[in-house]
Amino acid sequence: MDSFGVYLHVPFCATRCGYCDFNTYTAGQLGPGASQGDYLDAIIRELEMAVASDPGSARPADTVFVGGGTPSLLGADGLRRLLDGVRNSFGLADGAEVTTESNPESTSPEFFEGILDAGFTRVSLGMQSAVPHVLATLDRTHTPGRPAAAVAEARAAGFEHINLDVIYGTPGESMADLDTTLAAVLDTEVDHVSAYSLIVEQGTAIARKVRRGELPMPDDDDLADRYERIDSALSQAGFSWYEVSNWARPGGACRHNLVYWRDGNWWGAGPGAHSHVDGRRFHNVKHPARYSATVSAGELPIKDSETLTDEDRHVEKIMLGLRLSEGIDVALLHEEERRRARRQADEGMLVFDGGRVRLTDRGRLLADAIIVDILS
Repeated sequence: MDSFGVYLHVPFCATRCGYCDFNTYTAGQLGPGASQGDYLDAIIRELEMAVASDPGSARPADTVFVGGGTPSLLGADGLRRLLDGVRNSFGLADGAEVTTESNPESTSPEFFEGILDAGFTRVSLGMQSAVPHVLATLDRTHTPGRPAAAVAEARAAGFEHINLDVIYGTPGESMADLDTTLAAVLDTEVDHVSAYSLIVEQGTAIARKVRRGELPMPDDDDLADRYERIDSALSQAGFSWYEVSNWARPGGACRHNLVYWRDGNWWGAGPGAHSHVDGRRFHNVKHPARYSATVSAGELPIKDSETLTDEDRHVEKIMLGLRLSEGIDVALLHEEERRRARRQADEGMLVFDGGRVRLTDRGRLLADAIIVDILS
């Protein structure tokens, strides 16, 4: 049976970063009925109702991922309660991978010891940059050295699998700044790195500054150069890319995210969380207060749902699978799609090998455009 994942969304943040458009809220934005205690009660109840709603399809989670937001604001005890909620509803499969995202500023040796004891096996830390002026542009509050210290604390507690998130292409970031960040990442000896180009999302503080002319828009050619610099540095250090924005040492790939990219099944619990279960996609109401009120009334907090057609599933398998280093089975492509893929291969963007089609190194730089072309 394919892997089954559970995603738990924590909507709380101490401050709002200038680039972020996620479903997150600071204390001043929450309003009544949306405390951390209300949230924990509600999400555990949602998990119970999820299993009760379709007990025939419920199965133990092979992977659990707590994201946000800033899950570490719940503390080790809050995260333990979340994971116990999964254990007591879906259950945990033997050898399950259990990840939490964490902000380096809201962690400590005691925090890592507590979540390891609770059953977490993997930690993902938001680093973004090791350069003060870049962090300031992103409105990140941690000091440049704190992520490395947090990695050391997590490793001392006993964690083997640790990820660092990096953002590149921030306005004002030089290539030398990026090199400084990469050197800091490699010094930590983590086994996983996620690197994302800055996307200026409408409605964010950075978007407003760009619109006012205070910051320049990231340049696509410059972003491509930076991606190649990141890939080169990580490859030389023993990492391999397994998804366009993710690199891992042997055994370090994130199994939960592979559930998404392989078009697998997962239940997303919490405000605004998205799910995919057996060809049905659905997502929850977004605001924590409404989420808690809905669950307290005994209703699953699902705002919208759709059953995917065979063609929907076909498109998603290509869109997701081609981002992976393993690529997709050629047989998945329709005749016209295969013809377009062959044309992309002739241009050096794809390679056909052993019944599979994969992105080349050059193709990774234009992955989205290549996928759109194949599906158009």
